[in-house]
Formats: sequence, C-alpha cells, structure tokens
Amino acid sequence: MTTETHNIPPQRGVPDWLWYVGVPVAAVVLWLVYGQLIPVSEWVTSLFPVERNSHTGQAIAFFAYDVPKVLLLLTGIVFVTGVLRSWFSPEKTRAILAGKRQIWGYPLAAFLGVLTPFCSCSSVPLFIGFVSAGIPLGVTFSFLIAGPMVGPVGLGLLYGLVGWKIATIYLVFGFSIATLAGYVMGKMGLERYLQDWVREMNAGPVGDLLDEKMTLVDRLKVGLEQVREIVGKVWIWVLAGIALGAAIHGYVPEAMMLKIMGGDAWWSVPAAVVIGVPMYTNAAGVIPIVEALLGKGAALGTTLAFMMSVIALSLPEMIILKQVLTLRLIAIFIAVVASGILATGFLFNFLL
Repeated sequence: MTTETHNIPPQRGVPDWLWYVGVPVAAVVLWLVYGQLIPVSEWVTSLFPVERNSHTGQAIAFFAYDVPKVLLLLTGIVFVTGVLRSWFSPEKTRAILAGKRQIWGYPLAAFLGVLTPFCSCSSVPLFIGFVSAGIPLGVTFSFLIAGPMVGPVGLGLLYGLVGWKIATIYLVFGFSIATLAGYVMGKMGLERYLQDWVREMNAGPVGDLLDEKMTLVDRLKVGLEQVREIVGKVWIWVLAGIALGAAIHGYVPEAMMLKIMGGDAWWSVPAAVVIGVPMYTNAAGVIPIVEALLGKGAALGTTLAFMMSVIALSLPEMIILKQVLTLRLIAIFIAVVASGILATGFLFNFLL
C-alpha cells in the first residue's frame, strides 16, 4: 500500500522557525476571535434594518454567531487531529481500540460527550476529526449523540427546572442511549457507508510510513493539509445547515408545538420527536421551550423526547453530516437514536 499524494506534507520553502512561531500565534488569534463572537454577531445584526428581538433579528444573530463558531472549531480540531494522525495512522488507531479494548471506547466517548458543552452542529467538527483519524465509527457516534443530548449546559438548566432526581434520570438515559446506539452501530459494520473521500483518507497509512522520518514541522504541514482538504469540502454545507437552523430558530411556531404536545395521547411522544427533528437549537435554547411545554401540561416523557430530538437529531446537523456520511448511514443513525428517544419518552410517561 502506498501513501496517497494528499497525505504528503507540501514543501513550500517556508522556514521552520516561521512554523514554530506562526502556529502558536494563529492559535491565540483564533482563541481571541472565538471569545468575541457574541459581540461581533450583535454588531453584524445591528447593521440590518430589523429589530433585534424580531424573528428576522434572532435568525440573523444566530447565523452570524454560529457560522464562525463552527468553522473555527472545525479548523482547529481538524488541524490537531491531522497532526496527531501523523503519529497514529487509522490502522494503528483501530488496532488500539480493537477487541476487548473497544468495548470501553463507547462509554468513554459518551462520557467525553457529556463533558463537552457543544450543540449538535458544534459537535460535528469533533466527529469529523475522529472519523478522519480512523477511530471506529460506532465510538464516534457515541460521542456525537452524547455531546449535545446530555452536555453540561443542558443538564445544569434541566436540574434547575425539574430538580436533581429527574435530571439524573435524564443523564442516565441519555448516556445509555449514546453508549448503546454507538455499540449497535459499531457492530453493524457501517464504515462502507462513509463518503468515498473519508474512506480513502482512512486508507492511507500516514503514520506507519512517515513516523520515523517526519519532523515536527512536517507534522504541522500534515495538519494544515488536512484543514485544506476537509474544511474545503464541508464549509459550504456548514453554511447551508446553519442558515436553515437560523431560519427555524427565528421562526419556530411555539404555539403549534404546545397544542400538539400538550395532551397525554400515546402519539404525543412520536409527534414530539417528529416535530423536534427539523428544528435546531442548543440545550440552552431548548430549555425555555421545555419549561413552557411543562407549564402547559405536556407530559414529562413527551417533553424530554422533544428536547432529545431537537438537540441530537437536528436537520441542520444532518445536512453537515451529509458530507461525511451517506444518506443510508444517516438514515440508520436517525433510526437507532430515535428508537432510544422514543423508549425514553414512553418510559418516563409510564413511570412519572
């Protein structure tokens, strides 16, 4: 097996010292820019002749904040995973996580997701980085599910809304769904349903062939090349997904949702999931809706099923993932996770 040309660090005559200085400086600049996204998004929104609290104003502010946030995360994460990939090829990574060791990968990935304060679209860059690094697909799905579904922000807000007992039960159910769904999908051998360019990238034994020969600058060049290749393929879909999410965020029909989910009919749980999937917000954004639903008499299981579907199965997230996963794999992902969400909703309604 030979090394693919896109994995060979480009030689551009830049002196090594400039890499050692430039990369840390770029990291600091990106970090500073990331910290100013909220005021910048508010400034961008103020340039438009709309009221800030109007539907259009909310949609513009959401888009102006989320696009640079996700692209900055994607750039940084892909660069770091690209550098690490120069030490650990996909084959070596899979070998480390193979056999008996891999069984611990699912709960560990889910636990990492629980500790990660990202919404679904912000978790996608990490997911892409994991997949491109050759980490088993089922393990990466455990992270992708747990991150937005049971992250620290949502848990903290849920604790304040419904108390520690229900918040803890939600944590246990969300963690279990992420772990079991990842395990099931890992056993299904779904790697063949990755997009072709992802499978080709994982086929290149970068670390095995170049590990002993590469300098640190060479590895930094590999990371930059990964950014050029991966971000260059998915950035337009990041914009499209977040644009759709911004429109939904600004114009979400809350009154209709309250009418459909305010009763105790058996179909309210699947209806909540169906309504939640096309929407997009993070845990902090969905908690006020959850509070309104509970205040209007919606069953707790129905409300939690809605919350899970909004932050774990959002349509904008699926649009971005389409550049990494085939439609068949996305459909399997939705089916497995939705089954776990439905079970959680029905069980909460039955027990409480």
